[in-house]
Amino acid sequence: MLLILARHGNTFGPDDTPVWVGANEDLPLVETGLGQSRAIGRAIRDGGITLDRVIAGPLKRTRTGARLAAETCGFTTEVEIDDRLKEIDYGVWGGKPDSEIEESWGRDAIENWRERSIVPEGAGWSPSPGTLRENVKAVLASVTGDLSPDTAVLIVTSNGILRYFHERLAGEEAASGEAKVKTGHLCAVRIEPGRIDLLAWNRAPGDIIPILKDAA
Repeated sequence: MLLILARHGNTFGPDDTPVWVGANEDLPLVETGLGQSRAIGRAIRDGGITLDRVIAGPLKRTRTGARLAAETCGFTTEVEIDDRLKEIDYGVWGGKPDSEIEESWGRDAIENWRERSIVPEGAGWSPSPGTLRENVKAVLASVTGDLSPDTAVLIVTSNGILRYFHERLAGEEAASGEAKVKTGHLCAVRIEPGRIDLLAWNRAPGDIIPILKDAA
């Protein structure tokens, strides 16, 4: 089967100050984010992929992104919502800009998460990394029941959750610095009995089309 993972599009416009957007910051997609969602769908369509399922986290940005991607690529079945794909609650960091977090926690704490996926102690993040790993394992189990070569599933979720998918799919020895997925970017994984091939990670829609064509 082919598993396609995507991060939702932008939730900030050019004049907005970006803040940490977690489970408690249920922001909608801005205009560029809506366009990124449609670009995800075009990439899947132009890559020759026919989706069997589309699954999204429950927040506005993932639900809307999944719906637009599905509509654009011709998927007509209902988008499934899975609470296990909800973004991490960033605790006291949630809703704050980097500058404010840096004042209280230091720049290293921010970079430890962004570059090494290290959760800051005492910041109140939840669920725990262990629970997030179990959630990802359970979601993967739910989508890999049919490993037929022509089965294809799209999951739309958030950056924090995708880091744990990367750990599971690329292996715990994979460099954590490679786990980040930019807004509106995609990943592709071929899953066969006893084998996982990471075909692409953090690719722009236009860049992933030839990879999807090869996988179709």
